[in-house]
Amino acid sequence: MHKIVLTFLMLASTLFASPINWEKDYKSGVAEATKQTKPILFISSRHTCKYCVLLEKTTLSDPKIVNELNRNFISVVAYSDDGDYLPKKLWRPGTPAIWFLDEKGEPIFQPIMGALDAVNFYRALTLVKKEYIKRLKIEARSE
Repeated sequence: MHKIVLTFLMLASTLFASPINWEKDYKSGVAEATKQTKPILFISSRHTCKYCVLLEKTTLSDPKIVNELNRNFISVVAYSDDGDYLPKKLWRPGTPAIWFLDEKGEPIFQPIMGALDAVNFYRALTLVKKEYIKRLKIEARSE
């Protein structure tokens, strides 16, 4: 009986997980990241791209990923087929392009191209967070 209840609770938490708190666009994302001193997850996407849809339905719906993004990142998605603003420096010929930016909108690393599973995406988030904190410490020492 306990296994049934536990399974139901796990399923319910997955089905009713909070969504990612997406900023409305790139510029508001940078403004919010500056205000909160957080790195930015920026995804260049298309509604008609099967790998973009796969990324959204799997990795970006994973409760662990959603929680980490909402707590430690400012998240922004730009859909090229909706005409959303995409800075030229972040344009890549394929989608999805997953960027990790500092609070000023500057790339921390080169983009990850394509869909990424939740385990590897979480590893990337951990790596980005460490690098971002390291950069903040270096900036603080140089001031």
